[in-house]
Amino acid sequence: MKSENKVALITGSSTGVGAATGLNLASEGWNVVINYSKSKKEAEQTAAACSNFGIDVMVCKANVAEDEQCKNMVRDAVAKWGRIDALVNNAGTTKFCSYDDLDGLTKDDFLNLYAVNVVSAYQMSRAAKPYLEDAEDGAIVNTSSISAISGVGSSIAYAASKGALSTLTLSLAHALAPGIRVNAVCPGFIQGRWTKGFLGERYEEVKKSIEKRTLLNKTSLPEDVANAIVFLIQKADMLTGQLLTIDGGGLINQSKLG
Repeated sequence: MKSENKVALITGSSTGVGAATGLNLASEGWNVVINYSKSKKEAEQTAAACSNFGIDVMVCKANVAEDEQCKNMVRDAVAKWGRIDALVNNAGTTKFCSYDDLDGLTKDDFLNLYAVNVVSAYQMSRAAKPYLEDAEDGAIVNTSSISAISGVGSSIAYAASKGALSTLTLSLAHALAPGIRVNAVCPGFIQGRWTKGFLGERYEEVKKSIEKRTLLNKTSLPEDVANAIVFLIQKADMLTGQLLTIDGGGLINQSKLG
């Protein structure tokens, strides 16, 4: 039986941008799939918060680097609700490594980052394609990064993987048109647990340094990025193949006028 509510499947949505996106869509009356690979407690907390909006939620453990687990997650969502209207490929990982330390990254580091940050988005999009095509306005939004444009990020491997994800976004926009719109958000520094976990004691120092280099003198909260994702899903009927930068004007401030 097909649910009357639209359905969004959001990978990597136990915390951070993914969780904020789930809550945003739930507040708009969407049923949501909350996906996690390790953070079960946080995923259940996010699902409970989404449920407070009176919608239906499914919590799904899956490693989206594995194709079969991607397929199973899509099958479970369709079995429950009979539809998928939006896919948010938000799952991501990194390895911090100084850019001048070329020995600090191995082949396996690259392959792991590409599997999670790029290949998973392809696998999820492929699995969801038949159902997104049946939707009234099927949409895919990928969470890329400003590092895909600037080449600067937590490591060379991370920046390269996000560059590949942005290119994948453009390729899928071609491949899935006209039935499915495909866009990406490219956030800069995002406040929260994920960034704190990688930066540790350097978190506040790095955050303040980046804020000084942005036109708006601030960095994004997960909710800021989620707002852009939901806009691309619900309010951007004429947008596909777009890479939306969300960095407070940091990128354009690198070369000031005058």
